[in-house]
Amino acid sequence: MSVSIKKELAHFMDGLRKRNPHEEEFHQSVEEVAESVFPWYLDHKQYRDAQILERVTEPDRVIIFRVTWEMDDGTIRANRAWRVQFNHSLGPYKGGLRFDPSVTLSVLKFLGFEQIFKNSLTGLPMGGGKGGANFNPKGKTDREVMRFCQSMMTELHRHIGEDVDVPAGDIGVGAREISYLFGQYMRLENRWSGVMTGKGASFGGSAIRTEATGYGCVYFCEHMLNEHGEDLEGKTVAISGSGNVALYAAQKAMQKGAKVITLSDSSGFVHAPEGLNPEQWEFARVLKEQRRGRLSEMAEQFRDISHHTGIRPWQVPCQVAMPCATQNEIDESDADQLIRQGVIAVCEGANMPATVPAVHLLRDKKILHAPGKASNAGGVAVSGLEQTQNAMRISWSREEVDERLQKIMRQIHQRCVAHGKVNGRIDYVVGANIGGFQKVAEAMLAYGVL
Repeated sequence: MSVSIKKELAHFMDGLRKRNPHEEEFHQSVEEVAESVFPWYLDHKQYRDAQILERVTEPDRVIIFRVTWEMDDGTIRANRAWRVQFNHSLGPYKGGLRFDPSVTLSVLKFLGFEQIFKNSLTGLPMGGGKGGANFNPKGKTDREVMRFCQSMMTELHRHIGEDVDVPAGDIGVGAREISYLFGQYMRLENRWSGVMTGKGASFGGSAIRTEATGYGCVYFCEHMLNEHGEDLEGKTVAISGSGNVALYAAQKAMQKGAKVITLSDSSGFVHAPEGLNPEQWEFARVLKEQRRGRLSEMAEQFRDISHHTGIRPWQVPCQVAMPCATQNEIDESDADQLIRQGVIAVCEGANMPATVPAVHLLRDKKILHAPGKASNAGGVAVSGLEQTQNAMRISWSREEVDERLQKIMRQIHQRCVAHGKVNGRIDYVVGANIGGFQKVAEAMLAYGVL
């Protein structure tokens, strides 16, 4: 990047930080996109003159509201909730709801901004949005979670709709929460519609929606490795997290012949040097999906698994790393350690799991690096397929949905390759950012000044 372009980028980022003070996660997500897109953007006068980059970094609207609910003991609680409707140039706003004490406006703006380009890459007609609340479902009874969800939907329902904004799940919002939210929407609106995705199979949900993000991450990783003469079979894979993304990335990687050696949660990580077997994976699934227990129980159950408290799994030698937990879980020192231990590919299952210095280091060392907006798009892709099934009043089989998911992930990889050729190699971060941005920019330009 030339000195003049760096100056223009710095000027742009200074303006964004002044307009959005104290929103560090949002600043990081915009900078990651902008530094990839800026040289290309400045070469396209029509986008520059229309201020597309400046406009796309401003949400269409942000809705903030209070959620008041009652605990089982009669105590009244009040939480804050948001819905960031970021950009609907390509279709209705689409993005998950997150329930976690760490949820802030900055976090949701970063997630919503990423969602614009992730949804664009799928090729499906979906805009970008995100929402959530600073509510912690952990430790709450089912009835407390139900009362919170019903109270939240009482406000949220007036801002969403199948042709307006279609929320889904995210961290802290699984099948239970989606069911309570959707049930309250039907009560308030007096109609059934495909206004939420991630629903149960018995009331309009799609096959493999739970598995989709993890499966899609593995499919993308396989394409990326194949593009460079490698294969996933036989590779040692370190995975962080133990939610849906991590569990089903592990399952699919195992099915592809890889050796999955780690999973993690907030207490630390488990290490299986010989690779998880199907029995151990099933134990982890039941532990996390049904019992909501700690991974440390795996070390108590299986002799060949050890638990390491309070640390992340990146100290374990691996050839492929799949961060599937949360944002900024790989910093520069983690990336350096992975590189020194022989990692050849980092494929993101979480949203923005690597810090900016870590991303730069991976690029400098020519490590294959699939950004989340490309490699974890499988979840929203199947959400889009769920919308289609709801609109058509049909249900596709598991095999049909998986076939469509594989096709979408292959096309996303092709878009990244087409837009990411830099100095004789494929930069997947650049390819994903330009590939996602261009389609949105063309739509915004076509609409005129809005």
